[in-house]
Amino acid sequence: MPLPARQILETRKARLSLVCIGEFPGKQNFRGLGELNREQLASLFPARQPVTEQQLKLGEAAWQAYCSNDPTAIEAFLEEDTSALPFLREALQAHLRRFPAVENGLGRIENRALQFIDKGVDSFSNLFQRFSDAEPVYGLGDAQFWLVLKRLIVAVEPLIEVSGIPRAGLDQPLTPEIARKAKFRLTPAGVAVLNNEVDFVTLNGIDQWLGGVHLEESGRTWRWDDHIGRLRSR
Repeated sequence: MPLPARQILETRKARLSLVCIGEFPGKQNFRGLGELNREQLASLFPARQPVTEQQLKLGEAAWQAYCSNDPTAIEAFLEEDTSALPFLREALQAHLRRFPAVENGLGRIENRALQFIDKGVDSFSNLFQRFSDAEPVYGLGDAQFWLVLKRLIVAVEPLIEVSGIPRAGLDQPLTPEIARKAKFRLTPAGVAVLNNEVDFVTLNGIDQWLGGVHLEESGRTWRWDDHIGRLRSR
């Protein structure tokens, strides 16, 4: 069994410090440290703060909740004070919204992608940019976003039709050619799911990992209910 984080630190006599910011001068719609260059990152170093015992305990508890095979562990965790790590609550709430929605069986990321395609955002680069601007909390890279789209493209009942690239390209990770040439539009099934007329899981089944939760047809299926802001099980 892995040692708790604080025990590892005690064993190794480690000293940790933390840079925790939500904005950076000159950066509009700041999404995180990954946007900064070497000089910008170095400028933050003097303002670092030692990691406290409270932060370590909170981070350890958050990780255990995230890894649990019962996602209500996250909901229970969020009932506690998480202010010691100021961005943790929003991140975990966003994670819960990735669970299939009660209305149509798709999570927040997939639904947002369908909404933008339906509005005419048909190229990968534009779609990725629109999503990133609208949902910066997820911090997805372009390769991760492509994996989300692929799930909707290669499903038994596809929700997205892609043109401009060979069909064989759908078996690949994101390539420069896909990023430049892929064009998207919704299939009739995609329109029906987006309009909450059909359920994606009913059409295609489910085999998906979210944190420590394995969503599969033979097991307990968790759904996100946006109206009450909580998970429901089926």
